[in-house]
Amino acid sequence: MTVNTVLSLLAVDYPADKLACYVSDDGCSPLTFFSLVEASKFAKLWVPFCKKYGIPIRAPFRFFSTHELSSGTAQFRQDWQRMKEEYEELSRKILDVATPIHGTTSTRLDLTGEFEAFANVERNHHPTIIKVISDNKDGEINGEVPHLVYISREKRPKHHHHYKAGAMNVLARVSGMMTNAPFMLNVDCDMFPNDPQVMLHAMCLFLGSKSERDSGFIQAPQKFYDAPKDDPYGNQFVVLQHYLHRGMGGIQGPMYCGTGCMHRRKVIYGLSPDHSEVNRRLMLKGGELGKLFGNSTKFCESAAHALSGLEQKIDCCDNISSSMEAAYQVAGCNYEYGSSWGNQVGWVYGSTTEDIVTGLRIHRKGWRSMFLNPDPPAFLGCAPTGGPGSLTQQKRWATGFTEVLFSKNSPILATLNGKLEFKACFFYLWMLTCGLRSVPELCYTVLPAYCIITNTAFLPKVQEKAICVFASLFVSYNLYTLWEFNKLGQSIKVWWNNQKMARIYSTCSWFFGFLAIILKLLSISPTVFEITQKDQSSTEDDDHNKVDVARFTFDESPKFVAGTAILFLHLISLAIVLSRLSQQPSLEVDGSGLGEVLCSVLVVLYFSPFLKGLFGRGKYGIPTSIMYKSIAFALLFVHLCTWRQM
Repeated sequence: MTVNTVLSLLAVDYPADKLACYVSDDGCSPLTFFSLVEASKFAKLWVPFCKKYGIPIRAPFRFFSTHELSSGTAQFRQDWQRMKEEYEELSRKILDVATPIHGTTSTRLDLTGEFEAFANVERNHHPTIIKVISDNKDGEINGEVPHLVYISREKRPKHHHHYKAGAMNVLARVSGMMTNAPFMLNVDCDMFPNDPQVMLHAMCLFLGSKSERDSGFIQAPQKFYDAPKDDPYGNQFVVLQHYLHRGMGGIQGPMYCGTGCMHRRKVIYGLSPDHSEVNRRLMLKGGELGKLFGNSTKFCESAAHALSGLEQKIDCCDNISSSMEAAYQVAGCNYEYGSSWGNQVGWVYGSTTEDIVTGLRIHRKGWRSMFLNPDPPAFLGCAPTGGPGSLTQQKRWATGFTEVLFSKNSPILATLNGKLEFKACFFYLWMLTCGLRSVPELCYTVLPAYCIITNTAFLPKVQEKAICVFASLFVSYNLYTLWEFNKLGQSIKVWWNNQKMARIYSTCSWFFGFLAIILKLLSISPTVFEITQKDQSSTEDDDHNKVDVARFTFDESPKFVAGTAILFLHLISLAIVLSRLSQQPSLEVDGSGLGEVLCSVLVVLYFSPFLKGLFGRGKYGIPTSIMYKSIAFALLFVHLCTWRQM
């Protein structure tokens, strides 16, 4: 995925001498570096080919899987065939090297020569490695491939590296030392430009806005290629992004989503849109700049140029080669000590959702953001599939959101003490409180079962007029959300899958994210950045594999205990209902009635993936250990309910 992302970025329609691609490898993998070296060789053929024929999709794996060689000139067909053969050769080389030596976990790379820096390194214990893989020495005319730089920041076991935010700040500093472009695009390794003119579209918004204040950053929606049909995991966010980003566009602009976003460098460096702030920062002396940006004199000079907004004449090739020593310095793990990185400058630390808190800080300073949504989509990515990946992603988001909510970066403080607009504050609060909302939602999820077990009621009886109020609210809400999906061309099944997964995410992911923050606040356990596992889709998969991708999968994660226990609890409550019906034909007498029973049935339908998991096998079945724990929790809940009545 990384190779295709890099190749598509190198091939965008933008002057090659004004573009540089920096790749952050936090795993310090020699295989990643090898892949990029081989990709740079292929790029010298691929980039001219794309620009010569105006290729619309410039990620090779997508182009060759979706574009049939059935038209075009003889020269185009010849070049197409050559490109495909070269790409297959590139893929073969990478796969050959990635295949472990028999009986070991070692790759087949020879860690000598340019790979010597990777010898005897560990994933979380290694020095800084910066490699200039290719540079555009001949300029735009003769050299069509932009600069490509590999970066693996220094890591030490006892040093907090701040996850993705720390890696992004290193990228900002190293790129500031080498090219110092006024605009920066950040994309995840699994997301590639789907529109080769995406940079030009973004620049039109940046340079065409009436004031710089209106375009602190530009965010494109996250859309996905080869996504499972009918959105079975409710994580394609088609409807949510359509209404959410457009709605925020009328307030202070869309939130920063962590990928597919273009920033002004000076905004990332902490500048506010007020002219008085600009002048104040530019008057800072070297020592005072050092308190903000660190103790590198060269980087402080680079930052001063970026803050000024004046065009800086740089010979990129000479600057890249001459700035290596300073680049190594700013990529060291001790460089940020005594500076404002992660606080006033750069991506903000203290949350596993560094994107949200960084965007919130930018909005707090008074900047606005813009929404970029061209047709075709600006970027396409890979959505997580399967239960474990989807639930892990949602848990990390809930954890990070709750961290931000209870931190000094809270949107309430940003409105009271900063320039976050009042309506924007409400949006951020709605989003950041998902962890808190999981607690009452979990209570409401088990409430029907509790009422059935204790033979009590929380809804009016069917014959009572008050039931019309609850029924009308339920029907109107579901009809409205269904209309929202239908308006965007989404099917009823897509709507149902999103409703279903919303309940599962709330009780199985958001709730555990909330618990993680409680443990952190009590100093019992720190939060952990959990990486979302994603598999690159292939359009060559047969129909059977595509169906399997849509099937819910399980593992032994505690997150599945909550969902399975809820399912067992409601199955027990429905069994109790059947037992009572055998003795008393009518439910509408005393105690729980038809309303509670229908709510319990609805919960079972919401958790139907878990119901199927009871009968599934392998990864499609719920592990036995999860079942035992869930049954124990369900029986304990029933015991407590019946004990209360004694």
